[in-house]
Amino acid sequence: MLTQEIIRRKRDKHALTPAEITQYITGVTDGSVGEGQVAAMSMAILLNGMTRDERVALTMAMAGSGVTVDWSGDGLPGPVLDKHSTGGVGDKVSLMLAPLIAACGGFVPMISGRGLGHTGGTLDKMDSIPGYVSQPDLVKLKQVVKDVGCAVVGATSDIAPADRRIYAIRDVTGTVESLDLITASILSKKLAAGLGGLVMDVKFGTGAFMPEYPRARALAESIVGVANGAGVKCTALMTDMNQVLGRTAGNAIEVREAIQFLRGEDIDARLHDVTMDLTGELLAIGGLAADMRDGRVRAQAALDDGRAADYFARMVAALGGPADIIESYERHLPLAPVRVEVRADNPGTITAVDTRAVGIAVIELGGGRRLATDTIDHSVGLSAVAAIGETTDAPLAIIHARDEATAQKASAMLRSAFTIGDKAPAHTPAVGERITA
Repeated sequence: MLTQEIIRRKRDKHALTPAEITQYITGVTDGSVGEGQVAAMSMAILLNGMTRDERVALTMAMAGSGVTVDWSGDGLPGPVLDKHSTGGVGDKVSLMLAPLIAACGGFVPMISGRGLGHTGGTLDKMDSIPGYVSQPDLVKLKQVVKDVGCAVVGATSDIAPADRRIYAIRDVTGTVESLDLITASILSKKLAAGLGGLVMDVKFGTGAFMPEYPRARALAESIVGVANGAGVKCTALMTDMNQVLGRTAGNAIEVREAIQFLRGEDIDARLHDVTMDLTGELLAIGGLAADMRDGRVRAQAALDDGRAADYFARMVAALGGPADIIESYERHLPLAPVRVEVRADNPGTITAVDTRAVGIAVIELGGGRRLATDTIDHSVGLSAVAAIGETTDAPLAIIHARDEATAQKASAMLRSAFTIGDKAPAHTPAVGERITA
């Protein structure tokens, strides 16, 4: 069938067959489908939607557009598992979750991404570790996962190449928001990694990619439904992003907080809840725990006895980073030289946070990208970020900047991002609804 006829069928609200979807994705991959046709199909999908079966077929075709990792011949003594977050500010959960899962008997080939908009990227955080090879080839990825148990890396060019081309076109044609295409984009890379189980961290609130709860929940249902339909056991947890997750935002500074977490030092309660619930859920998905609560107990034991920290250190060393990252993280992860405390204009209690604005402030410091070609300054960021319900007796945050000018600009942005009132609002749990197939 001609590509334009497949596009016409979706334009006219017909459900596409698996064969039609496979033909389209094959053309996207080999270049026989033009950029205008990709744009037209993306808009047709955005406007008319897809059925669950179409989403499964699209995701599997995109996953099969490049190399797929097969772990069946590697003799791994545990399940291959992963976690994905829809993105937030201060979200460094992956850095603790991967070694926690490995310490409990799982194997984690975590394919991560770079920052998108105001949200930070796990791959950018790992790039702040000197010597760390964040995008190894597949041979190295498999070897590290097999030897260590986990590898937090980026996708190589041969993993789901159709997604890379489609996303670049969606980004400039107003079609990024399609739930169907978001689902396929996320899951195609995960399926290509050869997973046996996946837990999704779907965020909502002022710092989330999808702030509105109903839309974020719809995305969670879509991903869970498609993943299970494609043969990967998956559940999702809805987590709150109405404030920074943890006490830091940036790159090197978030790796520092993750290492402090693994060392059992200065653990933020909300960050602990999100990390342990996701880890516990994933251990249950992989059959390494009876349920999420049992998984939390096992994960906590791996944290308390230092096993998770050891797995993180081994992973970093195996991918070219310093072997003493846990012991000497302050030396290996230096912070920018200008340090400024941000104080509230008026005394009171923090009642709300525009978390997106906090993320933009980090970009203003140089810790994120305005353009895809921008270079990130890994040493800048925020520490001691205040939480909702806390008083203004302490700073709203501490800025770590390259120079005074950017520090002062970010300081003004941060003061505007925090709402100050007379009394603390009702407590909101960090982890909310659990979405199952």
